[in-house]
Amino acid sequence: MPQLIFFALVGLVAWYGYRHFVREAERVTAKVRREEHQAATGTQGTLVKDPETGEYRLAKD
Repeated sequence: MPQLIFFALVGLVAWYGYRHFVREAERVTAKVRREEHQAATGTQGTLVKDPETGEYRLAKD
């Protein structure tokens, strides 16, 4: 029975690590694609509207 609990814990940790890895990889891939698009079009950033002030600012990554 202790072996079953051990392998269940190892499986949960592996699943959590995999999900974290995938989430980070998607974030990095999206950032690289944005930068490639900006380089191709000659832009220097993406503007987003601040809902409180109504001013446009550069998006933070």
